[in-house]
Amino acid sequence: MGTSLIDKVKKLSQDQLSTIIATRRHIHAHPELSFQEFETAKLVADKLRSYGIEVKEGVATTGVTGLIQGKDPDSKVIALRADMDALPIQESNTADYRSQNEGVMHACGHDVHTSSLLGTACILSQLRDEFKGSIKLIFQPGEEKVPGGASLMIKDGVLENPRPANILGQHVAPFIPTGKVGFREGMYMASADEIYITVQGRGGHAATPEYTIDPILIGSHIVVALQQVISRNANPKNPSVLSIGKFVGDGATNIIPDRVFIEGTFRAMDEKWRADAHKKIKKLAHSVSEGMGGSCEVKILKGYPYLQNHPQLTRRTRKRAEEYLGKENVVDLDLWMAAEDFAFYTLKLDACFYRLGVRNEEKGIISNVHTSTFDIDENALEIGPGLMAWLALNELNN
Repeated sequence: MGTSLIDKVKKLSQDQLSTIIATRRHIHAHPELSFQEFETAKLVADKLRSYGIEVKEGVATTGVTGLIQGKDPDSKVIALRADMDALPIQESNTADYRSQNEGVMHACGHDVHTSSLLGTACILSQLRDEFKGSIKLIFQPGEEKVPGGASLMIKDGVLENPRPANILGQHVAPFIPTGKVGFREGMYMASADEIYITVQGRGGHAATPEYTIDPILIGSHIVVALQQVISRNANPKNPSVLSIGKFVGDGATNIIPDRVFIEGTFRAMDEKWRADAHKKIKKLAHSVSEGMGGSCEVKILKGYPYLQNHPQLTRRTRKRAEEYLGKENVVDLDLWMAAEDFAFYTLKLDACFYRLGVRNEEKGIISNVHTSTFDIDENALEIGPGLMAWLALNELNN
């Protein structure tokens, strides 16, 4: 009796584990910020070519794509995506592979996503006779920075020639133990918009407030009033968040400044409510400012849309993940108000974005993403590449 396809995938994944870990550590030690991933992109392109994969570089400046063709390559095409950029964070870990670039760190697992997809590419390149169709590999820049590398790659034609029928993406999950993965059908992640408000008053001596128009007071009222946009306008059954993270009034104990700068984020999971909320935020800020004798400028930088996993595709991939890992190792995901530019792909194709567990409490690997102590249990790199290869193979052979 011959070796089953699932066993072939698992063996190939195990055989290259040390290589994948080494690749991940190299990328982690040499992080690059959004749209500056030149060395990472070169590494990816060189690796793909070494696997005999057709490569295209310079997509949206630093993006890389690869194409693996099986039997009857035009019969069906699917896409697999990883992001490559790091964050402007100073790493405080002490591992040998810690960041060598001052103030830059892979604190969101993109080093894992990239090395894992390279591992998947290696596996699939050795199994071309096992599937019909083609697999497009998307190594994407700039996930962490608006307007998002996904949107720019789409504009640059990444979903054409050939056009995929669907797309899969994977993201680390520090709240899920290594060995497990998570799925959620339908609505999963929020849209994300940036709010910038400049309140203009008239400064002066703090002991004579009657001669001033106090932007500190006006700004404070705006911050409090903005919470009512959510509490009294949003449908409580539809998650939404408005948070202010920055309030700068450059005065002093005895100086009322001329202006105040306010910055925050708005998250939603409904595009109609998102648009309505933008109007309400602007109207409220202007009304409060004018009512207190000042004025304001409101700028809302529209970011990523909300992310929705295609129900049927997600159901299929979850079932295949249960075959690969065991049903007990596939968990349900809750709604998450963070944002991901993978959402741009979900507007164009049937998509599934799932989570790879990287937590190991015994090893002390418990930090959340976007922190200076974030790290992963590298045993996850035995699961990530093989699982995605298995999902891709079954989707093509479906």
